[in-house]
Amino acid sequence: MDKNVLVVAAHSDDEALGCAGTMAKHVAAGDKVHVIFMTNGVDSRNTSSNSDIENRQAAARKSADILGVTSMEYFDFPDNKMDTVPLLDIVKSIENAINELQPEIVYTHHIGDLNIDHQITHKAVMTACRPQPSFCVKEIYAFEVLSSTEWQTPGYLSFTPNVYIDISSQIEIKRKALGAYSEEMYQPPHSRSVDNSIRLNSLRGNSVGVDYAEGFILVRMIK
Repeated sequence: MDKNVLVVAAHSDDEALGCAGTMAKHVAAGDKVHVIFMTNGVDSRNTSSNSDIENRQAAARKSADILGVTSMEYFDFPDNKMDTVPLLDIVKSIENAINELQPEIVYTHHIGDLNIDHQITHKAVMTACRPQPSFCVKEIYAFEVLSSTEWQTPGYLSFTPNVYIDISSQIEIKRKALGAYSEEMYQPPHSRSVDNSIRLNSLRGNSVGVDYAEGFILVRMIK
């Protein structure tokens, strides 16, 4: 049976770094993948402009098209300042989206990421996904994002994956999806690069005997 899948990301490119291969694998299986971005991802920069926002959104659309995403939506929370907004307001926006989309599976950020927007997004998702009777969401997974997850204080809510999704057949699609965000990617040795993202997927895959995988923390599963 086809499933509805929801990816909730703080900034556009987080979804591609964290779970683009898994998104493509869902699409290949006939699932509908929806993406929500909590902020525009550029407002916190000293030199941001309307054209920067438009370029970032165009990149997100290109990446989504490559992956076969069904729908994409931007919320309007302040970039890198989501902690200045009452959590209830953020929760309600996600609740409304869940009520509309009725996803069975949700992917979002790791609670231990360094980036404050990632942390708030995780908390809001978990609050919006309280397991009430007849609630649609049955599985919640947290993904890792290079230049945030690994930059947190050592030992503080570290990311230790317990689910590995084999994306060996989707790795080139992921590479293309990341390439759509060329203005957001750096060159090695910066950790947030296309090459390093693929290397991380190689490491995660080789850890479990496949060529490439994305690692996740299973937050909740209801069977």
